Amino acid sequence: MKITVDIDCTPDEARKFLGLPDVTPMQEALMKQVQERMEANLKALEPEALFQTWLPAGLQGMEQLQKMFWAQMASTSKDPSSGDKG
Repeated sequence: MKITVDIDCTPDEARKFLGLPDVTPMQEALMKQVQERMEANLKALEPEALFQTWLPAGLQGMEQLQKMFWAQMASTSKDPSSGDKG
């Protein structure tokens, strides 16, 4: 035997029926704070500031990678019979 029950109600009605608290005011206040913080951060981030913040680290990483690459190439190109190590 199979019994199916369909309940037609809104989420608000279901919340009240189950005795769950109404968190709408708290959610609205939290979302307002999140929106204000995001707007403040977006205003503070200008394209020049982004480049100054992100590019130096990226360029330093590329420079380190290039130095490591050239060091590896230099060490493999040395003549092993000359006695040079690493």
